Order: sequence, then structure tokens, then C-alpha cells
Amino acid sequence: MLVLILTGLFVILLVVLPTAINRHAALQVISIFREHRALCRDSAKTIDELGLRQAGFGKRLVSFRDYKPQALRGLIRADIVQMTAEDKLFLAEDKIATLRPFKR
Repeated sequence: MLVLILTGLFVILLVVLPTAINRHAALQVISIFREHRALCRDSAKTIDELGLRQAGFGKRLVSFRDYKPQALRGLIRADIVQMTAEDKLFLAEDKIATLRPFKR
């Protein structure tokens, strides 16, 4: 019985929790783009203007992990966030529909 409980906790910590954290971070990144109105090439913003640059090594040592930069990279790979020739970013709202539906 104890082995079954420990196995369940292990699965939750290894699979379920990181998935939930990544989904939450992706929703936060999408919200940031909408707040900054970076929704097309003309209104694209830099990563610094959006506040999504990964913190430096020293800051990461003394603070909680920020999953938003990782979520941003995933959204870029999925072509939901697109980059202009000037390295500015914008949210392609029409591509969000391609995401698998998940609860908020």
C-alpha cells in the first residue's frame, strides 16, 4: 500500500506538476502580449519591453524559478509567438486556436 502511494506521489511530482506549471506560464505569456497589445507585426515589442527576458544567474540563485521564458520559447516553436526581422515579438492570435484545449 505504501509503495502504491509513493508511486502515485512520484508520478504527480514528475509529470502532472510540471505540465500544470508550463500551461500556467504559457497563459501568463499570452496575457503579457495582450496587455502590451503586441498582436501584429506593427505593434511587436522586444523581449525586454515585454519583461520576458530570463533573469541573470545571480537573480535565479536567490529567487523562485520563472517559467515564462521557457513557455515563450515553446510558443515561438509552435509559431504562436512570431518574430519580426528586427527581433521583435508579437502574438499570432489566429494560431492560438491550434493549441490543445486545456482548463484555466
